Amino acid sequence: MPTSTPTGKQRWLARLALLAFLAALLLIIGAGGFAGAFLLVTGTITAVLLLAGLWWFLAKRGVERSLGLGLAILAVGTLIYLYAREDVLVLALVAIVLFAAGGAAARLALDNDDDWMPTTDAPRAAHPFIVMNPHSGGGKVVKFDLQAKAEALGAEVALLDGPGYVDVAALVRAAITRGADLLGVAGGDGTQALVAGIAAAHDLPFLVISAGTRNHFALDLGLDRDDPSTCLAALSDGVEVRVDLGMLEDRPFVNNASFGAYAEIVQSPQYRDHKEGTILSMLPDLLTGKNAEKLSVQVGNTKVEGSQAILVSNNPYGSGRLIDMGRRNRLNQAVLGVVAGRLDSAAHAVDLIRRDQGQSLSVLAGREVLINADTPQIPVGVDGEALTVSTPVHCTIRPGALRVRLPRHRPGVPRPKTRIEWDRLWRLAFGRTADPVRTA
Repeated sequence: MPTSTPTGKQRWLARLALLAFLAALLLIIGAGGFAGAFLLVTGTITAVLLLAGLWWFLAKRGVERSLGLGLAILAVGTLIYLYAREDVLVLALVAIVLFAAGGAAARLALDNDDDWMPTTDAPRAAHPFIVMNPHSGGGKVVKFDLQAKAEALGAEVALLDGPGYVDVAALVRAAITRGADLLGVAGGDGTQALVAGIAAAHDLPFLVISAGTRNHFALDLGLDRDDPSTCLAALSDGVEVRVDLGMLEDRPFVNNASFGAYAEIVQSPQYRDHKEGTILSMLPDLLTGKNAEKLSVQVGNTKVEGSQAILVSNNPYGSGRLIDMGRRNRLNQAVLGVVAGRLDSAAHAVDLIRRDQGQSLSVLAGREVLINADTPQIPVGVDGEALTVSTPVHCTIRPGALRVRLPRHRPGVPRPKTRIEWDRLWRLAFGRTADPVRTA
């Protein structure tokens, strides 16, 4: 594990963090016995009721769903009322501020300045070829005039705007035959993954244009999702980064493959036009009804049985905690991330308060993942595209397989939220020897 000698600033930040945490605890404990105990007990009960209410909202229908939402709102409202009535609201707010300040100082102290995704200068492509879907992302290709801007930079553009089915793979392979030396996509993540697999197979640079609806891949590459035309700057002044490519059997994915509850939802014909309504309509049966499928996942020697939903991602999301599941900090760690969840009771919903390994959630990582079920075939969502595959399903990672061309100037990937490790924080604050500063 790479190490570096901590700076004086890091040591003082670590001491400040520990001091802030200690002050928050002393404030609660020294608030007069009852007030401190009241804060801890009511806060814990509220968290339990909030999660239980949210589970009922997702897993039930009709009156029971309304009762679940009401319970969640009532729990939070009652907590605020009780804190105000017992005159401990200010005390609670001060304690929260101290804990937040301690957490911020601790993460700054434990952070390091490693280059998470190193880039290299890239030559200008002579014959770039870009596939554009004018219907993706609510019409961003037309709104930002991407075709004209790309052609002005010397790119050949294939617009997916004709009637009937278009074989994108055939279009791209034909362009390679004509001499294309860069492949790009302005469209959804599913099309991105398809063309990325072909680019990796031919060792050609791949250009991501954030013209899709979600743009998860573009987000984790640090691209501008608000203005996809900025991605075209990579054609004239670009840098290159090597990233991994996930594989479900022989199908590539740039983001993730989902099994179980979410995959069932993606299969629904109504999902494309009414995502939120379809999810709320189908979740009760998928979580608690006869259609609540049980899956197993194996990573190395670790096997998790009875999962309702499994997410296999091209590199892990966050640091393994629920609060960090929004994005991937890196795309070059050479491992698949796995999140296996089970949420078939209110008790499991409450268990999620642990945010880490528990009865309801397992977080794993490895180069190979095996998914199995009691049925010969299961639905899967691969970068949002609905498929049905035979079991068992084998997922692997291709380290550094994809050359991604990026504009030199872009928003970038936010620094990952460093996980607080108390033993390291203590050694950093008061230890006399160099503390290992971890890289990802």
